[in-house]
Amino acid sequence: MDLGIAGKRALVCASSKGLGLGCAEALAEAGVNLVMNARGEEALVQAAQSIRDAYGVEVETVVADVTTGEGQAKLLAAATDIDILVTNAGGPPPGLWSDWERDDFIKALDANMLAPIALMKALLPGMMDRGWGRVVNITSQSVKAPIAVLGLSNSARAGLTGYVAGTARQVAGSGVCINNLLPGIHATDRAVSLDSGVSAQQGITMEEAKAQRAATIPAGRYGSRTEFGATCAFLCSQHAGFIVGQNILLDGGSTNATL
Repeated sequence: MDLGIAGKRALVCASSKGLGLGCAEALAEAGVNLVMNARGEEALVQAAQSIRDAYGVEVETVVADVTTGEGQAKLLAAATDIDILVTNAGGPPPGLWSDWERDDFIKALDANMLAPIALMKALLPGMMDRGWGRVVNITSQSVKAPIAVLGLSNSARAGLTGYVAGTARQVAGSGVCINNLLPGIHATDRAVSLDSGVSAQQGITMEEAKAQRAATIPAGRYGSRTEFGATCAFLCSQHAGFIVGQNILLDGGSTNATL
């Protein structure tokens, strides 16, 4: 399918690896020029060059921590005339409700709520002036079904979801569509980290920990960055102009809900 977005310009946050990289690759395959961002320069440069070689699109790189005001300013200085914004940031650490103090919540809000809001506030006006734009926020399946040990993530991402619910409906008339993608477990570094924790806690191998987690997923496996990216690219396409303010699960059926 021709997504109709060749020649558009996208900013993809935290895109040197994992789900962010999957989104960058899928958009590049559709002919979109990219501004890619990550904190680590080496992995970012390698990922950007791989995409240039594979798809022949223009790729700029910005090494910055998007969760900080300084990082956002650096990123926005390079990300001019952006048509597509994909926000993404790693989730806060797990724990118990009794573990977290105010500073822990502030860090989670900065990373998983306030950073995407800052980027949207900066880039939405230009999209609206041009009469076309797409925003995809990578959040979490925990927005639909809270995960007890991820209370910091539950809280911050739920706040972003509420902001998007109202904002998306205010800008849709200008041709700008904002939606959220809610991943479950995918074969990324995050899954490795979680499985490592289970392995150490239960005294089992990584393979056993992964198999144990996969058995809880109706699809029977972890998702891939490629299929996640393809969904993101479709939401950014010309065909998705009537999808507004939605929270789309990519979790292999893990979230047991009718709606």
